[in-house]
Amino acid sequence: MNSADIRQKFFDFFRSKGHEIVNSAPMVVKNDPTLMFTNAGMNQFKDIFLGNSPVKFARIANTQKCLRVSGKHNDLEEVGHDTYHHTMFEMLGNWSFGDYFKKEAIEWAWEFLTEDLKIDKSRLYVTIFEGDESELLEKDEESYERWRFQLNNDTDRIVLGNKKDNFWEMGETGPCGPCSEIHIDLRSDDERKKTDGKLLVNKGHPQVIEIWNLVFIQFNRKADGKLVYLSNKHVDTGMGFERLCMVMQHKKSNYDTDLFQPIIHEISKLSGKEYGDSDRTDIAMRVVADHLRAVSFATADGQLPSNAKAGYVIRRILRRAVRYNYTYLKCTEPAIYKLVSVLAEVMGDTFPEIRKQKELIEKVIMEEEHSFLKTLETGIKLLDQIIAGSKDKNQHVISGKVAFELYDTYGFPLDLTELILKEHNLSVNSDEFKKEMQQQKDRSKNAALTETSDWVSVHDEGGDSEEFIGYDFTEAEIKIARYRKVKMKEKEIYHLVFNITPFYAESGGQVGDKGFIANEKEKIRILDTIKENNLIIHISDKLPENPEASFKAVVNSSLRNETAYNHTSTHLLHYALRKVLGTHVEQKGSLVGPDYLRFDFSHFQKVTDEQLTEIEKIVNQKIRENIPADIRLMPFDEAKKTGAMALFGEKYGDTVRVVRFGDSVEFCGGTHVKATGEIGFFKIVSESAIAAGVRRIEAISGQKFEDYFDRTEKTLKEVKEILGNPQDVTKALQNLLNEKAALTKQVENYKHEKLLEVKDQLLKKVNKQNGINVIAEKIDLDSSDSIRDLAFQLKGQVENLYLVLGASNNGKPLLTIMISDNLTQEKKLNAGHIIR
Repeated sequence: MNSADIRQKFFDFFRSKGHEIVNSAPMVVKNDPTLMFTNAGMNQFKDIFLGNSPVKFARIANTQKCLRVSGKHNDLEEVGHDTYHHTMFEMLGNWSFGDYFKKEAIEWAWEFLTEDLKIDKSRLYVTIFEGDESELLEKDEESYERWRFQLNNDTDRIVLGNKKDNFWEMGETGPCGPCSEIHIDLRSDDERKKTDGKLLVNKGHPQVIEIWNLVFIQFNRKADGKLVYLSNKHVDTGMGFERLCMVMQHKKSNYDTDLFQPIIHEISKLSGKEYGDSDRTDIAMRVVADHLRAVSFATADGQLPSNAKAGYVIRRILRRAVRYNYTYLKCTEPAIYKLVSVLAEVMGDTFPEIRKQKELIEKVIMEEEHSFLKTLETGIKLLDQIIAGSKDKNQHVISGKVAFELYDTYGFPLDLTELILKEHNLSVNSDEFKKEMQQQKDRSKNAALTETSDWVSVHDEGGDSEEFIGYDFTEAEIKIARYRKVKMKEKEIYHLVFNITPFYAESGGQVGDKGFIANEKEKIRILDTIKENNLIIHISDKLPENPEASFKAVVNSSLRNETAYNHTSTHLLHYALRKVLGTHVEQKGSLVGPDYLRFDFSHFQKVTDEQLTEIEKIVNQKIRENIPADIRLMPFDEAKKTGAMALFGEKYGDTVRVVRFGDSVEFCGGTHVKATGEIGFFKIVSESAIAAGVRRIEAISGQKFEDYFDRTEKTLKEVKEILGNPQDVTKALQNLLNEKAALTKQVENYKHEKLLEVKDQLLKKVNKQNGINVIAEKIDLDSSDSIRDLAFQLKGQVENLYLVLGASNNGKPLLTIMISDNLTQEKKLNAGHIIR
């Protein structure tokens, strides 16, 4: 059974059980400050678990693209070395939101595996939570009894698991509960006879692995660590799709399935090495195949490699692939980008974004490969110097600090350093390296350390997100629904949630609103507005004396209006870019604030000055047309038919907000002008490249354009006055530059003539001493370049020359010594030492 059939079988099964099949959310997470990447199938339903979103479908199933490389779920270093860990993977899952619970989840999991997929029951084991005295948690008897019934009282197949293995938590706080895992024993019959598979469950055996985890969310963990029961119980299950394919295709490795083999076959072709020939090259091929998927999907979702946050994670994954390709597969030129076509063939039907963004993904990977291969060359040269120095000093162990500097400054990994050192019978002090690495981690951890208290409920009536009324109002009478205190380093701030709010929360590239809330007793500044798990959170530096009081919320209208000018300008810019450059242009990111707008887009060459002028003209024409805003809420499919552009990497609901200004039609939740004429004027201030195939335009509008125009006009006026107020400023300036060039040429000619004159005088003053021609004179030249030129000319004309020249430049002494090469060797003379 191929992978596509297995995936479809899962969907068909849960559709028959009343589940709505939904699309995968983007792998790159937006609007959740606690998470960079989707690392589990449940992430897109987090708002429902937290009670911040209403339940639309009580039963859901899907496949979710996930990435695990950092934090609690960190599989990166295992990837490639074993046969079943991945960075990017698919998680098949089924969910119940306050509907069915343990009975149905366990029954259906068993039915799907053993009846639909016909997996041998004798190879399956299950785990349940054994309880935890320190948490006052009892054994999960309900799951135990359900499994006992399902297994016909074969309790030898039930393994008790501790809190680490069988109690699932979303994070330090939040929904959590016991879980029940299903494991499979893929060993041969002979091996199974020797050792009971039950003894190998959760023991790291590569052929006895977990394939499905059934999580029963019934508690909420508070900030003080206490567990309280949730009013609604939920089911959240996750099954590793790659592992399931391995089982169904009777393979011993995920990498032997049809998800990976076409990619590995292409790697083999490119490198000239056969998969299966050696452990080292096999590991390298698995690393490259896995990391190709992670980087490609992240790029398709809008996350480009960079030096910060999520971009740094993607760069790190790609660089790991490049160095394995370089070290073990001997690929010294970019090659990984050539694999994207194969990936698009393997996964493009289920995830069409890979096909649509193929050219961009290839460009991004190729440029990153070029860059890092140069870094590897630099690192190897530095390491060669370190090796030579160690051998001179008869040292056999390289300092861990030096190895860490290679890693931290040049991106040169420890295992590659160790590999090269081993070839020279040297090693590295790994304890020192680990110490340096830990200190760096501690610094990063301390820099990002935040302490968040539990929410305190004030006027919280139902838990759903508050109503946003900011499209129509910038002021409102509000009450505080809940609040919490957040400690960041040595600073304390407060998160406030209102019952209704006119404040726009940062999202979709638009910055959050600022302003204040006030009543007759006090005024509290709102420093920023953010969105977290569907909640609109208002950040203040103090808590109202009486949080239960009523307040008037007031948005800073000036900042809001300037932001709206820039946001609508961004839409018009996007339209103009596609008109001038072509429909391949797609938005790759944006930042919209009151001061300026930033717009990133796909395009594979520099935008010319002529094109930028044309783009500006189109946007300003649309502004002068004073096109009224046409903003509507409509079903997603209907919105697509209008031509509205959906961005890859964004998660859209069934109902979307469509913003139209004439021919510009986009999905957008931001704030906009009522008509384009409000913007006033639009001006591009810069255009640059930010990654392979991605350009960036920065621009201004509204009041900021007026400020820019005033500054430019003032500068031009000052230039005119300096030039004597000519009618044609450009011509006058050109004439001045021509005069300057002519005078400069005259001065150079004069200097050259003077240098020849000085040289002739010095040649007449050669003083011969012991066979050495000595010239020691003070000269009338004030340029160090001229003096250096003179010295080299004399050296070329006078043998056995010992030259000392003194000069003065604006009162500063200049001393020059030049010695013939034969004298430096014979007499052991060094001009530099003599000068000092």
